[in-house]
Amino acid sequence: MTPESFIASKASQAVKALYGADIEASNLQVQVTRKEFEGDYTLVVFPLLKVSHSAPENTGNAIGEWLVANVPEIARFNCVKGFLNLLLSNVYWNETLTAIASEADFGQLPSTGKTIMVEFSSPNTNKPLHLGHVRNNLLGASVSDILKAAGNNVIKTTLVNDRGVHICKSMYAWQKRFNGATPETLGKKGDHLVGDCYVEYAKMEKENPAVLEDVHKMLVDWEAGDPEVRALWAKMNGWVFDGFEQTYKALGISFDKTYYEHDTYLLGKELVQQGLEKGVFVKDPDGSVWCDLTNDGLDRKIVQRSDGTSVYITQDLGTAERRFAENSLDSHVYVVGNEQDYHFQVLKLILAKLGFDWASRIFHLSYGMVELPEGKMKSREGTVVDADDLIQEMYEQSKATSEASGKLADMSEEEKDNLYRVIGLGALKYFILKVDPKKTMLFDPKESIDFNGNTGPFIQYTHARIRSILRKAQDQGLKPALSDSAELSAKEVRLVKILSAYPAKVQEAADGFSPAVLANYSYDLAKEFNQYYHDTPILKEPDAAVLAMRLELISLIADVLAKATALLGITLPDRM
Repeated sequence: MTPESFIASKASQAVKALYGADIEASNLQVQVTRKEFEGDYTLVVFPLLKVSHSAPENTGNAIGEWLVANVPEIARFNCVKGFLNLLLSNVYWNETLTAIASEADFGQLPSTGKTIMVEFSSPNTNKPLHLGHVRNNLLGASVSDILKAAGNNVIKTTLVNDRGVHICKSMYAWQKRFNGATPETLGKKGDHLVGDCYVEYAKMEKENPAVLEDVHKMLVDWEAGDPEVRALWAKMNGWVFDGFEQTYKALGISFDKTYYEHDTYLLGKELVQQGLEKGVFVKDPDGSVWCDLTNDGLDRKIVQRSDGTSVYITQDLGTAERRFAENSLDSHVYVVGNEQDYHFQVLKLILAKLGFDWASRIFHLSYGMVELPEGKMKSREGTVVDADDLIQEMYEQSKATSEASGKLADMSEEEKDNLYRVIGLGALKYFILKVDPKKTMLFDPKESIDFNGNTGPFIQYTHARIRSILRKAQDQGLKPALSDSAELSAKEVRLVKILSAYPAKVQEAADGFSPAVLANYSYDLAKEFNQYYHDTPILKEPDAAVLAMRLELISLIADVLAKATALLGITLPDRM
């Protein structure tokens, strides 16, 4: 039970006792007390005046007096106009701390019975993953885990865009300019080789725009099943898939289901025919098929080219229909950058016009772009930050910072190597996920690796510090334990308050599809612990009961930090 629901339930009892009125606790308004007033939580009294038949302050004071007299968990109160500010007692916070300690799955919310599919990553097979893909992958993986922690059945999926004009461009360039090169002959990851082909094609088209006609012919041949074109397509996609898998593994990304555009684009074609029969779509004289959305305030949208080939939205229509049919989805979340806002607006509208009632249960998690100090990245010009290079750079930054601390002398080289990777990835993931998804962000690797401030390594170091204290306590034969005789200090109450808010923060993050909520919660908890640790003796505390309570408290802080950051895909080491 949250503090708000606890107070609401007791206030409901007070109203019954004082005024003989039955008011459900869920109908009472309880909120965190504003900083300028004394109190923990505030009961809004105004809605109760209809049963008290008294002035707001008189009603608030009467309820406050009853609560203090009858509820030991409430220490004192003050009433400001129609707002009853309540201060919870040490009894309440001790009970809360005990409840947190006894709940093995603290933070895991009850089952909703809902199934949610989250699509993310969804790369093109014409280039390696870059920094923009990294934000997409980290957002998608974290949102999936948060939704799962909020009690949902979650299916993580990706749609690999493995066919189309962009793929043919890389294939065409490889045929014309790369002399049969392979990842093995060049000593290069396959996705990097194909990405080089894509950049080279851009140069070719700039030199001779007519090559685009050859590329379009290649796409038509592919859709017609031309054996030579299909063989080249399969070979180059194989190179890319091998490269993607290495990058996903390094980032800790996995999927429950993988869809491929070459399997799904024909599903969309079937819907195009159905749409024509229903009058949702129209065919122009050149044979192209369109959906007229002008009456909806949008434009005409092409859903099939004049040569019969698919466009991107064609397969999105088909894939959405298949996913809802196969998985009985309650909702579907697409993690895609904000440059595709219009696309998803159109997708939902067309699906609704085709008669699918679940179209309203599609949600586009639109996120801002990742920019560098130099500006935006451009794949065609090769001015992107490659994901593999970025992961390696974070490793190197972590290694340099860790070695400078001089605290790892007794670690083996293997242990150090693992630690550098954990810190580097933690820095990268936290720096990206602490920003509200909707915002464009500026990425600076050096800033992200700082061991101080609002960074992943700061939280990782806090966890390692707590584990170090607990190891020392164990060596001294000391054990964490709670008892009624250990009085909580004001700073300890503050920590218990933050701990108790964790389940609500999980729900808030899930409702808003925002890992930033948990990232900033983790930072607040870590920061509060460090202030507490600076001012409060733990292992030197002379009172045995208080010492045992403090060990239990910091152990729970470490556990909750690990749970919260795990939902961000971040590992917290025991040593740093």
